[in-house]
Amino acid sequence: MSGVEIQVNGERQALPQAMNVIELLRHLGLRADRVAIERNREILPKRKWEETRVAAGDSFEIVQLVGGG
Repeated sequence: MSGVEIQVNGERQALPQAMNVIELLRHLGLRADRVAIERNREILPKRKWEETRVAAGDSFEIVQLVGGG
């Protein structure tokens, strides 16, 4: 399968190929240890990221965690 269209934080993204959520984060240049993810309006637990395949039409909200004081 090639070319998967999804939405990330309200913006359309065209992925070059099917991938899982961890691969999506890599593709977007995000660190897996610094984000929280909602997929299709449901929180996606970190333990499911590797097994969850990104599908055409999926909508992701990805929030980067920022440390500070």
